[in-house]
Amino acid sequence: MSSITHQLGSLAGASLTAAADTAEPVVLSAAPALWKSPAPSLRCRITAGPSELDALSPPLSPCRSPVLGSTRPDLSVACQALVAPEHIDVGTAAAAEETGGVPVFVMMPLDTVTAEHGVRRRKAMAASLQALKSAGVEGVMIDVWWGLVEGESPGVYNWGGYSEMMEMAGKVGLKVQAVMSFHQCGGNVGDSCNIPLPKWVLEEMHKDPDLAYTDQWGRRNFEYVSLGCDTLPVLKGRTPVQCYADFMRAFRDQFKHLLGGTIVEIQVGMGPAGELRYPSYPEQDGTWNFPGIGAFQCYDKYMLSSLKAAAEAAGKPEWGSTGPTDAGHYNNWPEDTQFFRHENGGWSSPYGEFFLEWYSQMLLNHGERILLSAESSFQNTGVKISVKIAGIHWHYGTRSHAPELTAGYYNTRTNDGYLPIAQILARHGAIFNFTCIEMRDHEQPQDAQCAPEKLVRQIATATMETGTPLAGENALPRYDETAHEQIFNSSLQRIDGGSGRQGEKQMCAFTYLRMNPDLFQPENWRKFVGFVKRMKEGRQGKRCWEEVEREAEHFVRVTQPLVHEAAVALMH
Repeated sequence: MSSITHQLGSLAGASLTAAADTAEPVVLSAAPALWKSPAPSLRCRITAGPSELDALSPPLSPCRSPVLGSTRPDLSVACQALVAPEHIDVGTAAAAEETGGVPVFVMMPLDTVTAEHGVRRRKAMAASLQALKSAGVEGVMIDVWWGLVEGESPGVYNWGGYSEMMEMAGKVGLKVQAVMSFHQCGGNVGDSCNIPLPKWVLEEMHKDPDLAYTDQWGRRNFEYVSLGCDTLPVLKGRTPVQCYADFMRAFRDQFKHLLGGTIVEIQVGMGPAGELRYPSYPEQDGTWNFPGIGAFQCYDKYMLSSLKAAAEAAGKPEWGSTGPTDAGHYNNWPEDTQFFRHENGGWSSPYGEFFLEWYSQMLLNHGERILLSAESSFQNTGVKISVKIAGIHWHYGTRSHAPELTAGYYNTRTNDGYLPIAQILARHGAIFNFTCIEMRDHEQPQDAQCAPEKLVRQIATATMETGTPLAGENALPRYDETAHEQIFNSSLQRIDGGSGRQGEKQMCAFTYLRMNPDLFQPENWRKFVGFVKRMKEGRQGKRCWEEVEREAEHFVRVTQPLVHEAAVALMH
């Protein structure tokens, strides 16, 4: 296959040169002209509803007009613009904010950096980044794995691969959300590779298995170090929180020249899958299957020691010997258990309220400890701090919300479990990053009383009341326009706040899961380009969806060689 510069040069009827197989990626940038296809007779009517977009005279409307040979004269301008440095910006987060829009980031593959500390499929990555930038994507999200960087020895950091990746993103004008991934990769939804915790951490966990989260049957979980030992020097003389803080400071020192410029956000991992939660629903080895309620993870000796102290402080020492013993198994449903059942369930008893308050508060304390470290490490660097919260939407319609409780979110029909999280994040100026934004209630199994839309609305309300910035992610890969429409609608929530206040809560960013060969398939790519454009324009956009879609089709044709190269390279 010829190089992308030659392909674009051929399209444009111009000779474009680039050194063959050079170490430097060809920098393609986006052309504002691509979004300015002439439509002299365009008439669109936009009604009040967010999804009620109607074009007049549908079959003949310019919004629906196919891109024909008449676009050929545009190709020279478009293709040259794609490689012209002066057109590096197709639209920034600031521009999106001005129009009421939401900038879109894209998650990179989990194994972007290899165990040998290089960038996996470097040429494919370069072509993919160029394609994303040309489509108007704001930036990318990259997992910075603790197990890779500090994998061999404590305090010895190898940033190989990550340094190159950050530079590659910066050269094409993409921003970076860097995830401090202090968890294991493997065993959760969408995990496509296995990256364990650092070897020296696992050594300590094997010496003292209570450093691992433990359920009531003695099953150990090595995805993340138990928060029960957060402040104990159990990792070669350092506490886990000290290890996380040292890692973040080392990252800051290594990439200080990029902080606030290329690197705009630090998402701090706080549990399995990088989320602030307990590993209550592990998929590894078939332990848990959707939509099971999960299991409490408080049976290591450090957690039990804390529980005992809390019970004694409450004047109920008999409550401190163990967690609930009638809360069922991972794959039970609420009504299968005495603890979570609708009527007279243990969750609403004095003991249940005591236990759930303690269990959730331990998680909140853990999150705040790490937030304090992140705040200290990255103050005055120009980056934002974010925290990811899991979208546990199954059994949301029940009174007890059992899966949320086992994960550490004390959210029930009578208790708001997300408001305290939002309050902590607001206190530290951090972003509340939430998943399952793409889901609709009716798409989920209703016998399990799934309600992702209602859950997202609750999160939006909590963040509005506390003034906490809200960002979103899709929980599962989706390429269809139905999901895109749901994300767009969820990006601006009209809600009733506390004390009768009404208002709107708009996301500050959306991160799309995930870059892979499927994304670059022609039909998926066309829909994605239109989605990115629509998100950036926001509700204040004055054009109908069909016009945006037409421009996306034009753009996809022009950039087809680049996207094809990215798709083919990623598959090999």
